Amino acid sequence: MVASAQSPSETHSFSTRENNAPTPENTTPRQIPLIVPQGTPIRVALSRRVRIWREGVPLTGQVADTVYAFDQPVIPAGSEVRGRVTRVGPVTKLRRVMAIANADFSPAREYAVTFDTLVLSHGPMIPLQTTVAPGTEQVIRLASGSQAGNQPEKKKSATGRLASAEMQAMRDQMRKAKLQIKSPARIDRLKQFLLAQLPYRRQYLASGTRFDADVAAPLDFGTTTRVPEQLRSLGNAIPPDSALHARLVNEISSATAHQGTPIEAIVTEPLLDANHQLVIAVNSRMLGKVTRAKPARKLHHNGELRVVFEKVTTPEGLAQAVQGNLSALSVDRTADVKIDDEGGTKVANNKSRYLLTGLSLTIAAFAARGDPDAPSGSSGISPGQGAIAGASSFKLVGGVVSVAARSRVFSSVLGGYGAAMSVYSHFLSRGRNVVLPKDTAVEVAIGDHHSANSRGTTK
Repeated sequence: MVASAQSPSETHSFSTRENNAPTPENTTPRQIPLIVPQGTPIRVALSRRVRIWREGVPLTGQVADTVYAFDQPVIPAGSEVRGRVTRVGPVTKLRRVMAIANADFSPAREYAVTFDTLVLSHGPMIPLQTTVAPGTEQVIRLASGSQAGNQPEKKKSATGRLASAEMQAMRDQMRKAKLQIKSPARIDRLKQFLLAQLPYRRQYLASGTRFDADVAAPLDFGTTTRVPEQLRSLGNAIPPDSALHARLVNEISSATAHQGTPIEAIVTEPLLDANHQLVIAVNSRMLGKVTRAKPARKLHHNGELRVVFEKVTTPEGLAQAVQGNLSALSVDRTADVKIDDEGGTKVANNKSRYLLTGLSLTIAAFAARGDPDAPSGSSGISPGQGAIAGASSFKLVGGVVSVAARSRVFSSVLGGYGAAMSVYSHFLSRGRNVVLPKDTAVEVAIGDHHSANSRGTTK
């Protein structure tokens, strides 16, 4: 038998029907490894106070911020972390002399710690290898006015703006005072303040001291399964008014940065859209630059720093252009860093410096004047005046020595020294720079952006 041949038109018709057939949707599940990469910080807060006096002292803390892998929490906040003190260094001669000049005969020693065990509530103990940065006793979260939901300020006159600024400063001081009073650790802080006045004291790490423990080796938490439908939004344009949580890869300082200095951050929490679909996975990279850097100067002029983020790249290599500004960050309370509505940061001068300096000058004047009612042949100064004058310069030691000396001249010298140091430190010394250390936790507000998705490699 001879097979009948198809005409060219029939062949073309069959080929067209075949090409127009709907392509079946890929529904193959995807296995995604849940790995915490090397260098990822685990933020640990000490559970109780620990004395620093020898190597091997045990430490126990809790995970302060949940650690994610891809889009899953793998180390929940509150998990227990164990470690130890690995080094207690000696005090250098120069540092000891400087401390003695401030009536401190037991200056704090440099130390190093490590965390080597992670205890999860739902699993076994996990051995860790970590590199730990120095601890920070009081970590606070700062947010810009716009991020906190403040309404835009109406236009005011110069006098009105000044009055508003002064009122805001007073409210800030009152809020800080209330926090100090209402904080659960207020008794411990009061004890530490009183102990700091003593010439000899033990060195402790306070309860709640925060450490960033960077893992030295990747942590494997297995895999998770996702179908293509769950990943269809991955790498899409970031929704407007979103906020990305990230950590800085390197330290940024107003002392060394300049306009155009590149910066980089790594996303630490997944970003979901309104339909709860994953848009940005953990460990995506954010690239940006410094737009303003003003170093600290003499006469107590503090530094300023402003950064923007311009690009987000996923681990899969999908990149998009964005416009991102800092909306919040976690910093050391003692750094006195402030953040404005546009994401700029600066070190604010404490308003109490005027009060403290005025008080020091008043004490020096009273010490020099002495006690007009003192009988002839006496020291010419009351014990109370001598104690206050000595304490204004050398704390408890100065007060005791001044009372024991019973000399108006000696007490007035101590009071004058304290007043001079107060004027210098509050008004004449070089200001402080804005320093955002490595691994600083930041929140980046994403504004208007244009989609520029392109496939490439992660830098």
